[in-house]
Amino acid sequence: MAVQELPLAGPKAFLAQVKKLLGQDKILSRTPYPAEIHLETGKDDIPHLAVTMCRDWGFCLIQLLANDERETRGGFMLYYTFAHDQGKFCVTVGCPVAADQPVFPSITPDVPAAHWYEREIRDLFGLEPQGHPDTRRLALHKDWPKRVFPLRRDFSLESEVPRTGGQFSFKQVQGEGVMQIPVGPIHAGIIEPGHFRFSAVGENIINLEARLFYTHRGMEKLGEGRTPQQGLLLAERICGACSFSHATAYCQAVEKLAGVQIPARAAFIRTVAMELERIYNHVGDVGNICAGIGFAFGTMHGARLKEDLLCLNEAVFGTRFLRGINTPGGVRRDLVSTSQALISKTLTAVAADFRELCDILLSTESYLDRVQGTGVLKQQVAADLHAVGPAARAAGIDRDTRRDHPHAAYDRVSFKVPVYPRGDVLARVRVRIDEVFESMEIISQALALMPEGEIKAAVGPLKPLSYAIGITESPRGENVHFVMGGPDGRVFRHMVRSASYCNWPVLPTTVPGNIVPDFPLINKSFELCYSCLDR
Repeated sequence: MAVQELPLAGPKAFLAQVKKLLGQDKILSRTPYPAEIHLETGKDDIPHLAVTMCRDWGFCLIQLLANDERETRGGFMLYYTFAHDQGKFCVTVGCPVAADQPVFPSITPDVPAAHWYEREIRDLFGLEPQGHPDTRRLALHKDWPKRVFPLRRDFSLESEVPRTGGQFSFKQVQGEGVMQIPVGPIHAGIIEPGHFRFSAVGENIINLEARLFYTHRGMEKLGEGRTPQQGLLLAERICGACSFSHATAYCQAVEKLAGVQIPARAAFIRTVAMELERIYNHVGDVGNICAGIGFAFGTMHGARLKEDLLCLNEAVFGTRFLRGINTPGGVRRDLVSTSQALISKTLTAVAADFRELCDILLSTESYLDRVQGTGVLKQQVAADLHAVGPAARAAGIDRDTRRDHPHAAYDRVSFKVPVYPRGDVLARVRVRIDEVFESMEIISQALALMPEGEIKAAVGPLKPLSYAIGITESPRGENVHFVMGGPDGRVFRHMVRSASYCNWPVLPTTVPGNIVPDFPLINKSFELCYSCLDR
């Protein structure tokens, strides 16, 4: 089946093809929500299905998680979510894993985007991905005791876990003059911990390994048994920079499970808030990238403009980082006419200043010398590992969930998705610059089109033992939230797959061939979050 046929016929054509592929009697299917298909099949069918979907049918793997359903189904479940951007729909495939045979076939050799998910499932649930090329731990460090799996239902948050000692093994690069340069996990700046191990000859980097997952917060475990409103408090605290995007993705999943359609006005308000979040992040990131080369002029002006935008958020919504606005069923705060006028006035002023800053940066030879050709992300690597957001679009991946999987009011506004082919630091800067002005135009349209009416619909309990997916495009890229309702209508499982989760494995591939002083610049150009991993 040709890739281009799927968007024409949509989900029905896909279901016909997948039943033909696996056999009518080997798969259960339903379409509980528009543009979201749920399938169930045996775990041995997954490798063939996943490869066919990703290689031949134009899907990409956007999430993979495990769930302990021994209480309700007598075993574990795996949920693989694939997205078809042209067809604008998603498919989640559920696979049972018996409790007395906690193994499943790894798809990583054929679908590289699965590599971290499968290792995390092994760490947190004790299910072994047979055939995975990397047997090292990922989410748990070497001092975590064996056979203690923190996301199984019988693990208590009050448990005292004894530390056993041990060290993480890094891949060794052998050769004359090769030295290892350890950086972190404690850094000079006020950032979270991450360890970077460089193999270099002089200043020339040969290899980089990143060791992350240092500060688990247990947020997914904390979410078990919460009401939808209590779960929201956790969702919007996963990340400080993308709090509104995470909250929106969570709310969208909850609203599907509760059978709620949010009011049109609330959808437009969410759109405005998500674009304000994108703008302040992108403007700040353009300035932060200047810090990676010691260009203080750009750093200070980026920080000044970001502060103006954070002050705008506080004036309009009462919160600098856009927390406490979202709620299942809509939003808690309306946009009055004076607030709309303030948004328009402030963005007009910021646009003029930001354009002048960008003109200076892009005409300064010393700046261009450092960012051009530095930290190149190859398009094939970006596609294989499912890179997302500005990093992916700067490497030629034309993907944006606002357009490809519309949410909020994005299907009622028009905008361009900037894509650059070179994949270097400069391309990542250019994507952010272009997106700032596109976001301002989206906000202008949203304010003009925003209807009158209610801003919140009532939300009841979640549909028991059912699940739904929420997807948003954060400043860093695609966020995916999986929410399952329990027998009591509360949250049974909430899994967060952030944009940084996809892009952290991509970053080390862009560093070899550069020099050690370029790493801070490359790192800042991705602007990844530790907090989104240590959830």
